[in-house]
Amino acid sequence: MADDITILTVPVFSPLANAAFALRREVFILEQRIPESEEFDADDLTATHVVAIAAGAVVGTLRIIDTPEHAKIGRVVVARHWRGHGISTRLLHHAMELVRARGGARFYLAAQHDKLAVYEKLGFAAFGEPFDDGSGILHRSMKTY
Repeated sequence: MADDITILTVPVFSPLANAAFALRREVFILEQRIPESEEFDADDLTATHVVAIAAGAVVGTLRIIDTPEHAKIGRVVVARHWRGHGISTRLLHHAMELVRARGGARFYLAAQHDKLAVYEKLGFAAFGEPFDDGSGILHRSMKTY
């Protein structure tokens, strides 16, 4: 199943980005009850958006925000029926390679507490105290060293 996944970088104003935003709405807003005002922000206009496509649909997405200190990876999401197939790991590998190709080497993200192991496998380490990012879901800051 994971062999039939295509990972692409897509422009923010494109049908594939719109499908990614719809997936974020489905998972973060409807499933996890994150307020819409917290989910979508101005960073979406300048971020690099990455999607995973399977069976003709966007089944995963993330965004990369470049800052002077690091590349911030966020809004990592996989459609419910596609979870457990390594899609988030493939998205993250793709994102990290994109950043490295642009000369970046440092990464940061805020991981939902129950997803820490996914990021640890990719070289991220948690730091600081757990926090609620306003969504009611416990998070940990993570970075690569």
